[in-house]
Amino acid sequence: MTSRLGFIGIGLMGNPMTHRLVEAGFEVTVWNRTPEKVNGLRDAGARVADYIGELVENVDVVMLCLANTEVVEEVVFGPEGVAAHVRPDQLLIDFSSSDPAATREFAVRLEGEAGIRWVDAPVSGGVAGAEAGSLAIMCGGEADDIAAIRPLLAPLASRVTHMGPVGSGQVTKVCNQMIVGCQAAVIAEMVALAESSGVDATRLTEALAGGFADSKPFQILTPRMARSDYENPPWHLRTLLKDLDMAVAQSQRSGSATPMSGLAAQLMRAHATRGHAEHDPAILVEAYRQRET
Repeated sequence: MTSRLGFIGIGLMGNPMTHRLVEAGFEVTVWNRTPEKVNGLRDAGARVADYIGELVENVDVVMLCLANTEVVEEVVFGPEGVAAHVRPDQLLIDFSSSDPAATREFAVRLEGEAGIRWVDAPVSGGVAGAEAGSLAIMCGGEADDIAAIRPLLAPLASRVTHMGPVGSGQVTKVCNQMIVGCQAAVIAEMVALAESSGVDATRLTEALAGGFADSKPFQILTPRMARSDYENPPWHLRTLLKDLDMAVAQSQRSGSATPMSGLAAQLMRAHATRGHAEHDPAILVEAYRQRET
């Protein structure tokens, strides 16, 4: 597979992912809706495109890492978007976490309009995983396409799994986020319970390490909740809420019940409407802490 890559979406995840692709020796062109976010990548050796068309016309693989389904649709199918400039010999890889049904519709539409295929490849592992190149990537698409892009994904991931046809990667990411979201909600309850019972919550990660309750969300969120450390969030409450909402929507399409994910989403929505949407999900603990009167 070619080394000419185009990367659109230089956010919390896209920035370290693109740096790793540049460091791996790929020729990378970047574009971002907020231009100043690409300055570090320019210094690292990436080429910066002034508009989407310039990026698409100079690469063989277009990569997206965008905030949500709506932004993906805008960037790909909006005026002067990706679809207006692609060639039939190109491939699109979408690292964004998007709605599975919409992803399948986008893939059909892009192939029909421009003759290129879509691979959905959402990632898990957070900013730390992106920086270390240890992400888990779950892919949906044609088997030949997944095989061809594995060398491109090697600098980014410790594991790449082909889950099935287009959209399967997004369904798998939804499953991942159901577990993460429900854990975040119960970890907040747990920390507040420990505190109100006179237990030093800062020692919970040490006490429960290696047991059945141990997990990545537990290890990351519990110390931040216990210390009320909400600065420099590595992820946002709004993102987790968006993913849980997608889980509920997918359950309605498939006829599968998701009561726990639905409840976790409502708890997060209530907290987000109080001004916490841009905060770390660790802020959820404040919903349970007892207030002094």
